[in-house]
Amino acid sequence: MSKTLFEKIWDKHVVSAIKDGPSVFYIDRHFIHEVTSPQAFNGLNKRGIKVFRPQQTIATADHNVPTLNQHLPIQEEQSRMQVEALIKNCTAHGVELYGLGHPYQGIVHVIGPELGITQPGMTIVCGDSHTSTHGAFGSIAFGIGTSEVEMVLSTQCLLQTKPKLMRITVDGILKKGVVSKDIVLYILSKISASGATGYAVEFAGAAIRSLSMEARMTICNMSIEMGARCGMIAPDETTYAYIKGRKFAPEGVEWDKKLTYWKTLFSDVDAVFDKEYHFDAADISPMITFGTNPGMGIPITGTIPTKDTVTETDRNGLEQSLRYMGLESGNPILGQKIDYVFIGSCTNSRIEDLRMVANFVKGKRKASNVEVWVVPGSKQVEQQAIQEGIDKIFEEAGFILRQPGCSACLGMNEDKIPQGKYCISTSNRNFEGRQGVGARTLLASPLSAAAAAVTGVVSDIREWLN
Repeated sequence: MSKTLFEKIWDKHVVSAIKDGPSVFYIDRHFIHEVTSPQAFNGLNKRGIKVFRPQQTIATADHNVPTLNQHLPIQEEQSRMQVEALIKNCTAHGVELYGLGHPYQGIVHVIGPELGITQPGMTIVCGDSHTSTHGAFGSIAFGIGTSEVEMVLSTQCLLQTKPKLMRITVDGILKKGVVSKDIVLYILSKISASGATGYAVEFAGAAIRSLSMEARMTICNMSIEMGARCGMIAPDETTYAYIKGRKFAPEGVEWDKKLTYWKTLFSDVDAVFDKEYHFDAADISPMITFGTNPGMGIPITGTIPTKDTVTETDRNGLEQSLRYMGLESGNPILGQKIDYVFIGSCTNSRIEDLRMVANFVKGKRKASNVEVWVVPGSKQVEQQAIQEGIDKIFEEAGFILRQPGCSACLGMNEDKIPQGKYCISTSNRNFEGRQGVGARTLLASPLSAAAAAVTGVVSDIREWLN
């Protein structure tokens, strides 16, 4: 019987099915951090039980950590308490922790892949919605709530209902200046921020297969912004080459065995999806958001929609978003003044993202009206950037290369955008207050963010490309 990629992995991990109910679903890897784990560990402690399989749980500190002077005590009290609780709980339960000062510390969805922990065919969860990032390797990866974190810690299983299945195919060749962030913002603009609600989404097509692993991670990272349960891409030679030789990747006979299995992980030709979308890569331009959800995106040369160009359902949301953003319908987004540029987050903080920005800004200088924060996704990315001289390029351009963490993606640490200020961000969400109370966020690719940093306004990166 023909199966989709999702079904092949799902079926292999169902421990038992409850009639007219959810399935008991086995979890291969559980990532935890300081935000959602303290309450879960408290639940275990109250019941007097230990983590069932600690060797399958990996912890890091990312959301609440400062990105300057990490050798000093954390200033914000709540952030400090959460990080201290993570240390205490991991020590008590024998869980591996990559905390501040550890060479593997970083954003949870960056360190999993770069260490070779994330592998095809796995089921992966974390108390963070952007766990979907790991699906780029051909795994089922999704975020869970605090009570579910406790459930996985105590049983290595979850109760799950199988989602509907969607395939989004992007064929053709991408134009110059268009990168994976533009692809996913384009898809979001077409199907909306709720268009994949209730679905597991597989991304397919020539344009997707042409992407590097780090670019694929960006696509799957933002599948959750469509409302999807998870996003995934079938593994291929690009996947295997990325994993091979990494710290926790299989070796020797074990590698051969795993590779044989990984090569079976694809959707069969006649596999059936509940819903399908097809897009042409040639239609995609550099994208930017103008509103307060990631589905409110337009080409960077486009104009902000008017109430006449959206559905009646969307009109109230449009008006409210534009009031918050201080923007007007019918106006171009090009030339909009920018105050901050944030390059980072689990969406775009990997070495390829930093290289992309450095290649563009080399020999240039940031605009005087803009403050630029570049936040690597992990200590390994930070060290690689230093080894390659990227830090020097940033310094000469007036950019600040900070230390690893979630940073200004969310207003949960010291890196907040001031009220009323505009920030072009390579992160994944532009909700009201996401980057700080009253902060105004425009989501874009690292290239578009770099162009804005140099000009001080929203700019079309293609003007610099030959």
